[in-house]
Amino acid sequence: MTSQQHKTLYVSDLDGTLLSTDSRISPRSGSLISELTAAGALITVATARTPATVVPLLSGIATTPPAVVMTGCAMWDRQAAAFTDTHFVPGYDVKRALGICAECGVAPFVYVLPPEGYPLDVYHNARSMNKAEESFYLERARLKRFHLGTPAPARALTHTMLLFAMGTSDNILAAYNAIKVGTDCSVCCYPDVFNPAIHNLEIFPPGVTKAAAVAKLKERMGADRLVTFGDSLNDLPLFGIADVGVAVANALPEVKAAADIVIEANYTDAVARFIAQDFGF
Repeated sequence: MTSQQHKTLYVSDLDGTLLSTDSRISPRSGSLISELTAAGALITVATARTPATVVPLLSGIATTPPAVVMTGCAMWDRQAAAFTDTHFVPGYDVKRALGICAECGVAPFVYVLPPEGYPLDVYHNARSMNKAEESFYLERARLKRFHLGTPAPARALTHTMLLFAMGTSDNILAAYNAIKVGTDCSVCCYPDVFNPAIHNLEIFPPGVTKAAAVAKLKERMGADRLVTFGDSLNDLPLFGIADVGVAVANALPEVKAAADIVIEANYTDAVARFIAQDFGF
């Protein structure tokens, strides 16, 4: 069968893949994606970002399927401007993680879905922030409802979507090693891209991955073919479930090695151009 005989779902990572070097979708890519959507192409994104940044990035660009956000914690229905398929960290794990973090001198940002559904409430229970946390907050202060120096409320035990912490490698690694034992949650720890002395800690609900969410989205959209695009290690699971895994030229070597196809770099509108060619546009 040719690609035109399939109902294909195209799913792209954002940072380093669909986004150009200025961390935006170029006018050319945006226009081409909108034209493809009008022609019936199913195009969306899968990202660690929250809707607070995904919405402005996709502003003026037409897409039909929901976006996979927060590494698969939820999908974002652009037409309804609402979360769907939300997943929450179990209350026991929230309490346990907060206790361990406190013992290790770590104050996580706790992402809680409010009763009205949006925007997210973010709680950070510390008298002061380190430089990494302050920078993180200032970049997002206008996009989310931050509650600084405020303990997570009772609602956090039932509606926490993510716990995210930044701190010295010793403190974060100590918290990570304690939390990952005895939990079904997805717990990951990694050095900051710009400052390896700072480490990040993420705690997601059990079973949450971009790949799991994309597989569910493929079924929901009635697609029988999946094409995914990525550049980083966390995109490898997307290649594992895809019929065609596509890496951009600026991807990590491991990602390019795992891809079925390697296209030009992210700043060349390569993703949008590949979709157009594959779709027969």
